[in-house]
Amino acid sequence: MSDKKMPIRVSISQAAKLFGVSEKTIREAIKNNEVRYVVVKGRYKIDFESLVIWSQKTPLRQAKRDQDGIGRYVDKWKINNQLYFPSKKFVEE
Repeated sequence: MSDKKMPIRVSISQAAKLFGVSEKTIREAIKNNEVRYVVVKGRYKIDFESLVIWSQKTPLRQAKRDQDGIGRYVDKWKINNQLYFPSKKFVEE
């Protein structure tokens, strides 16, 4: 297996849902070359990493991402159970 990481690609509709914006907004980002993409069998596949960077460029996009997109789940991702936290001895080293 290669050391090169494989990109994660999503469709326009998936990108819109993930980032809390309309499909039209994603299409405008493609048109303006604000995100990286490939066309596979006539469909756009957008590079997820470029979408994350794009979503951080303006306060409005950040707000939509955090209110209607994947950002609304971030607090739920935090693990409060000490059993799963890194051991303090590993963190201090």
